[in-house]
Amino acid sequence: MNLFRQPHNIQRYKLIKMKVKLAYGKSGLIIDLPDNVHIDVVEPRFTPGINNPMEAITKALHDPIKHPDLKHITSPGMSVAIVFSDITRATPYHTLLPPLLSVLKHISDNQIRFFCAAGTHRSATKDELISILGEDIVNRFSIIQNISGDKSLFSFAGISSLGNEIWLNSELINHDLIILTGFIEPHFFAGFSGGGKSLIPGMAYDTTIRNNHSIANLSDKRARWGITHGNPVWEEIMECAEMGPPVFLLNVTLNRDKEITGIFTGDLRSSHEEGCQFAKNTAMVPVDHAYDLVITSNSGYPLDLNVYQAVKGMSCASQIVREGGHIIMVAECWDGIPPGSDYEKILTSVNNVEELMNYIIKNETRLKDTWQLYFQSIVQKKADVYLYSDKLDSFTIRKALLKPVDNISSLVKEIIKKVGQNIKICILPEGPQTIPYLGRA
Repeated sequence: MNLFRQPHNIQRYKLIKMKVKLAYGKSGLIIDLPDNVHIDVVEPRFTPGINNPMEAITKALHDPIKHPDLKHITSPGMSVAIVFSDITRATPYHTLLPPLLSVLKHISDNQIRFFCAAGTHRSATKDELISILGEDIVNRFSIIQNISGDKSLFSFAGISSLGNEIWLNSELINHDLIILTGFIEPHFFAGFSGGGKSLIPGMAYDTTIRNNHSIANLSDKRARWGITHGNPVWEEIMECAEMGPPVFLLNVTLNRDKEITGIFTGDLRSSHEEGCQFAKNTAMVPVDHAYDLVITSNSGYPLDLNVYQAVKGMSCASQIVREGGHIIMVAECWDGIPPGSDYEKILTSVNNVEELMNYIIKNETRLKDTWQLYFQSIVQKKADVYLYSDKLDSFTIRKALLKPVDNISSLVKEIIKKVGQNIKICILPEGPQTIPYLGRA
């Protein structure tokens, strides 16, 4: 694939009255901004969707990157595991799966099983599985979801170079071939999504996940947006994905309309690296100064389903906000904090960000979700973080240690009054689908 860098979309305005639509839920949110201030709107370079994506996927499966044709490496009687993303991801399975299953049509349905890579997230409901996969697939195939807290469901696969015991879902690694599916976008501590993340954290035991997502790993300066090689989180993920049965990758990249812009199939490392480079060229945007105020979304549905996921949008904004600045996070949060999670339990056990950081450092070996709270703490130590959600009340937002906002336009005017008319404002309408960073292209 011929990859090249094109100019990113950074629009600068000094207008009287301005409306911007932010990705929010399924329909978006339009905000009115005040007059006579400089505003930068930063978006990823728009890449049009591929024409006839199903045909393109079929072709990619027959001509993968540094790997034999998928059809040629499978045969009747083989057992095949297809790992798919949970409800928090926007992977277009209604487009991906028909071509994949067509290529695998010589293998009977009872030899193909689907595995929901939920990691430490809750299990998907049947309705959610149908929305992800389609009713036909839910009715035709056996589906297993990752339940990370039950060790009896996992088998020891080996010890990583970092000394982490790797426990993967027993039924998954009992297959002859594992097909990892998903989409690639920048990730705030694994560098990029996709690739081996379908297995760790997707199909791993929670102790394995906690060790991979440890504060020791996250505090490494390379465990950040867009960095893979040398990133201890990513390096271990990819190493451990190769500990089990043979793996075949089917990853895609998406534009803001959730259309497929690139297809990356075949060898785990080679195809993932090519997909990461493609995503980096379209999603990572250099800016030349820090901002007093950054307004960001969390990419809309399904990524803005809860506060836990919204930490990604906060982290994205924190890359370019100044010390002591302000972040306004817009996320629907129809799934709450979410309720019953370790993330919620930890947040409600402390009174402020300083206590939060101390708590997670002390308890990270016995609790899940400390990694998300680690980054939330870093962001909130740098800037004031406000959350707009029409699904959460002010009490719940404060319980998450965030500042509620009912009227974004009024809050922006207050911040301008505090900072002055020379305020620098940046808007990230698509949230973490755009990863801004200080520096030059």
